[in-house]
Amino acid sequence: METVSVSKQELEDLRERAELGDELMVKLVKGLEDVKHGRIESWDSFKESKR
Repeated sequence: METVSVSKQELEDLRERAELGDELMVKLVKGLEDVKHGRIESWDSFKESKR
């Protein structure tokens, strides 16, 4: 195993990115579950409801 040194700021940045990646993955999975269970509406009807 290789050892590397990074600054504290770099480490914090990497942790933030990892956390963001986890959050996006959870949102993606929830969205796919919604599609699977038919809990979505068409994009056109969504756009119309925002007008």
